[in-house]
Amino acid sequence: MNFATRLDNVETSAIRELFKLLGKPGIISFAGGFPDSAMFDVEGLREASQRALQEEPGGALQYGATEGYEPLRTQLAAFERAKGVTDIEPHNLIVTTGSQQALDLLGKTMISEGDKVIVEGPTFLATIQCFRLYGADLVSAPIDAHGVQVDRLEQLIVQHKPKFVYLIPTFGNPSGALLSLERRRKILELAVKHQVLIVEDDPYGDLYFGEPPPPSMLALSREVPGSREWIAHCGSMSKVLSPGLRVGWLVAQPELLAKATMCKQFSDAHTSTFAQATAAQYLKSGRMPETLRNVRQKYGERASVMAEALTKELGDAIEFTAPEGGLFFWARLTAPGANAGEFAKRAIEQNVAFVPGAPFFAKDPDPATFRLSFATADVEKIREGAKRLGRAL
Repeated sequence: MNFATRLDNVETSAIRELFKLLGKPGIISFAGGFPDSAMFDVEGLREASQRALQEEPGGALQYGATEGYEPLRTQLAAFERAKGVTDIEPHNLIVTTGSQQALDLLGKTMISEGDKVIVEGPTFLATIQCFRLYGADLVSAPIDAHGVQVDRLEQLIVQHKPKFVYLIPTFGNPSGALLSLERRRKILELAVKHQVLIVEDDPYGDLYFGEPPPPSMLALSREVPGSREWIAHCGSMSKVLSPGLRVGWLVAQPELLAKATMCKQFSDAHTSTFAQATAAQYLKSGRMPETLRNVRQKYGERASVMAEALTKELGDAIEFTAPEGGLFFWARLTAPGANAGEFAKRAIEQNVAFVPGAPFFAKDPDPATFRLSFATADVEKIREGAKRLGRAL
């Protein structure tokens, strides 16, 4: 087959490939970034889907507007207003098939062959693949436990004049890092100063374990004059309600939303109207706050147990900063020349799995890094998995 040349620079997901090894009986997986299906509010979603069919069956089952099902856009605007985005209205957002489609639409509308795009190092693997598919030349901005290093980011913006900057400010994947309030404001100021679009990907912001994180940059934009037009914000129901619904959204300035809507018409016409109507009814029901309280409590407990178990079983062999939310630990082997890919192979032999960190870097990967997810393992499996990791060192 004579395939398109744009496929030459992308590969299949290292994480998806790893899943092929996870069929062994008795294996404990810290590899996936999935929410725990045991925490899905099945009853609430069943009731929501029934109400969708009872109250507006035509809207739930017929073709719909590309921009999204209007009752859901109304509920999503209210969801964002509750998180501090005080000036948002339904027409300020479009519904996407998961936030990953929002990222794909941004790639389609913004990236030309050879354009520079700045991403965090490390960052979401699918974003690296998506942006490269559209011809982006990715530039990696270093991060620490408080998110992207702003001074270095500004240097890279000045040097490369990127089409946009892609960030996961709140409990990033894979880093788990939380961008500080001060850095968020500075990045908004950079956006205005250098007239550069900031793409804020926020699938994990509601999954905090203690105090709420700083407001999203979308919410903070009201405090930095001129910054709102330089923010594109991607949200998702996948990690807090159900990934099977495939409901996400994109908030951006009108011209960008119009282009993204046009491109969405070419790909799927619209996100499933039945899924949208179900999500709208669920949000309208008022069950979401209790659902969020439950998942925050469970994930917080598991994260605490994982931090304790890793320290006990691996000691000084690894270093990590315990996350304050999200689904991930980002760790690093401390031995000189250590390779997490080799460690992963030994771990599989011990019936425990994680994801090596190198694929999460667009440039200059650190082979000693790796990602662990605590989301789908209960506390007993987390403790046992840590013991197995200790044996695999």
